[in-house]
Amino acid sequence: MKLDGRHPSTVAIARWFEYEHLPLHLQDISEDCHDLAVAMIEALPDDPELVAGLRKLLEAKDAFVRAAVAAHRQE
Repeated sequence: MKLDGRHPSTVAIARWFEYEHLPLHLQDISEDCHDLAVAMIEALPDDPELVAGLRKLLEAKDAFVRAAVAAHRQE
């Protein structure tokens, strides 16, 4: 993700979309949200609404990952 020259708020939230540290069965779920975050960061200028949207996407990603963890435990 290219963050050079971006607002510190954009940079700060973008780091939470990394997914390589997750177990493989969770990486696919998280990667989709990462890819959308990258697309929005590349398409939009720094703005409080960009950060708000990324924050909501981060909340959604966390919920999706928790759902995947729960499903994996039931297997």
